[in-house]
Amino acid sequence: WTGEDVMRIEEAFSVIRNGASIKQFDGAGGIPITRIETIAERFVDREKMGYADIDSIGKYDSYVLQDGDILMSHINSVQHLGKTAIYHSLPNETIIHGMNLLGLRAIKNVMNPEYANYFFNSRAFLFQLPRITKKSVNQASFTVTELKKLSIPCPTLEMQQHVVGVLKKIDGIIDGRKKQMLKLDELVKSRFIEMFGELGTDTFGWGKTVLKQGCVINPLKRLDNRLRDDLIVSFVPMVAISEDGQIDANEVKPYKEVKSGFTYFANRDVLFAKITPCMENGKGAIARNLNNGIGFGSTEFHVLRPIEGKTNAEWLYMMTVMPKFRLDATNHMTGSAGQRRVPTKFLENYKISIPPIELQNEFADFVNSTDKSKTAIQKSLDDLETLKKSLMQQYFA
Repeated sequence: WTGEDVMRIEEAFSVIRNGASIKQFDGAGGIPITRIETIAERFVDREKMGYADIDSIGKYDSYVLQDGDILMSHINSVQHLGKTAIYHSLPNETIIHGMNLLGLRAIKNVMNPEYANYFFNSRAFLFQLPRITKKSVNQASFTVTELKKLSIPCPTLEMQQHVVGVLKKIDGIIDGRKKQMLKLDELVKSRFIEMFGELGTDTFGWGKTVLKQGCVINPLKRLDNRLRDDLIVSFVPMVAISEDGQIDANEVKPYKEVKSGFTYFANRDVLFAKITPCMENGKGAIARNLNNGIGFGSTEFHVLRPIEGKTNAEWLYMMTVMPKFRLDATNHMTGSAGQRRVPTKFLENYKISIPPIELQNEFADFVNSTDKSKTAIQKSLDDLETLKKSLMQQYFA
């Protein structure tokens, strides 16, 4: 940046403040108020608001969000520190800016708020954060005073609008690709119900049984005669499993390092995250491409191993991601808040109707065909994300 193209953040925003300190409750009926979860996906998620425990706006009028306001996480894990979302208002909508998020309001004749929001998501901004970040055992934070001192590039408004136009166009294509992925996922779920009926029913008369009759739940590693101390296996922590069935099995370790304190599984086993909030968010996958066909991972996985000739991995996995299964699992979780888990007994005794293996294999072929389409879309998404990062580096470096 050249001298005339950069300014301190405090010079570009008329408002930089903490949110209102108001007691919140979860039930609907009050005035919506933001919380950290509201910007978890980098947009203002109206489904993840709290509700302010007040009867009217009154003295909190100055905390009502305005179109173009930017919300920023300033008390969070280092990984999520500085995450932002821009607010676009709806008619007759009132949302209060709550505590634990900073609110920034751009000076209209100086800073385009969408340009600023893109900057806050760039490496150029994130590289500045360590200078003002204070770390504790469980979280990191920075203050309004320190944030104001950081720099932001400020070219002409015309140039800012050009940058926004280019990046929004790419974002629009990215959003379109993501919608295609979601539609394919919904198509697979619809096909599952069409072929096998709703979970918990016996629509086609195959008879009802329990899940432990259709798979081996949490198989024992002592029965796997391939295991030896020098065998290199895949290591799969919870973070390596996505919420849409993807698994990253590239990390490897010798068996002697993971044989104690980790969960054992093998290729074609189904992994099911049992702890909150990973379970509710849909984390799980079919184990694939494991080194030497074997993996070890988080103790927060349940493992479902198909029984040859009776069940296959695609049918088992899709059963575990169906909304009804996740809801039933949620209702049977045990433990204290923040540490609630799905017990093994829930899986063992879950009522199912097992379809003929031929029909399951037909469903697997459909899933694999759909996966090929998803792979092509994902390649396009990766290319678009790379292009966006390159352009942001060019615009903000």
